[in-house]
Amino acid sequence: MNVTKVAEGTYLLSVNVDNILFEGLWEIPNGVSLNSYIIKGEKTAIVDGVCGWDGVPESLFALLDELSIAPESIEYLIINHMEPDHSGWIEDFKKINPNFKVLCSKKSAELLEAFYEHTDNVICVKDGDTLDLGNNHVLEFYEIPNVHWPDTIVTFDTLTGTLFSCDAFGSFGRATDSNYDDLLSNEQIDFYEKEAVRYYSNIVAAFSLPVKKAIEKCGGLPIKIIAPGHGIVWRRNPNKIVEDYLRYASYQKGPAKEEITIIWGSMYGMTEKAVQCVIKVLEQEKIRFHVHRVPETSWGTILASAWTSTGIILAMPTYEYKMFPPLAAALEELGKKKVWGRKAFRFGSYGWSGGAQKELDEIMCKHCMNWDFLEPVEFKGNPRDSDLELIENRVRTLVNEVRALINK
Repeated sequence: MNVTKVAEGTYLLSVNVDNILFEGLWEIPNGVSLNSYIIKGEKTAIVDGVCGWDGVPESLFALLDELSIAPESIEYLIINHMEPDHSGWIEDFKKINPNFKVLCSKKSAELLEAFYEHTDNVICVKDGDTLDLGNNHVLEFYEIPNVHWPDTIVTFDTLTGTLFSCDAFGSFGRATDSNYDDLLSNEQIDFYEKEAVRYYSNIVAAFSLPVKKAIEKCGGLPIKIIAPGHGIVWRRNPNKIVEDYLRYASYQKGPAKEEITIIWGSMYGMTEKAVQCVIKVLEQEKIRFHVHRVPETSWGTILASAWTSTGIILAMPTYEYKMFPPLAAALEELGKKKVWGRKAFRFGSYGWSGGAQKELDEIMCKHCMNWDFLEPVEFKGNPRDSDLELIENRVRTLVNEVRALINK
């Protein structure tokens, strides 16, 4: 845990979380920070109180102690977003300070009651409402629904130009004492950009249209600093993370980057033989590609590379008249996250019967994914030389189509 100064009268309290599944679902191999902020005017407010993943607030209280702030002196709790990783400490906090006031959206207030049975001193805010903390710290509130819960707001401090954005503009990755873009090397910034892609694709991707609307709404604010609930604080170049998020949102319908993602599974090595052929072709074509075997690779990892890839190659055997089940499950998740408009190619082995194509078509239709597929290649048992040659030709065609789409 650490505490650092963001700007005048503004402090970051950050706790790292490792070795868990984020939201009970997503792998975070590089951890994630939970960020909370203190704003000290004549009155003190805390924005999105951080806590241990189990809701225990000792981490928060220890950080407050470093700032010589008694929990009893905090008059306002600002909830930008009610997800428990930002609000799970409220029940314990009100045992110490029962008189604090909550500022949140109307939908957050409903969740506050549902989660914690808390209804006292709740002030619902909407676009343009303000809170004057004194010493020129005037806070403005703006609703950005569905980024990524429907209750979400952002808080803007007009004195420091700080936008407290909660899950918007966040990323995975552990925090350090240098948790600011102006204190990091270009290599470290690149690391957090990769973590931001993973975060966006796993957590925010399905809400790309609301992301664009939120950026448009906040575009007129004189933002100098972006302080998210997860990840690094942007104060040298806050526009970078905004532009990154706009780019990530644009990947939803495609095209994305000049990249191809291979998602594959194989029961007895027959489909795998063709996968090895595909990898050699992509290496010869000198195009960036990602290879993910299912079920070994997590959904979060698959999502991150599929989100940035314009081309997708699916390789799987038919299993009991349908798709290889782990690949079907991965595609269902891509559909739910709205990975739309990809150039794609499918191939795979079958035994007594095919049938994978029918289930693939059903998934594509159900989620309105609108992928543009080349003609598939299916082979009975092991692939013959003629099958591999056909697959090679299809892959080269896919590469050309991806490049043409990116460069048009």
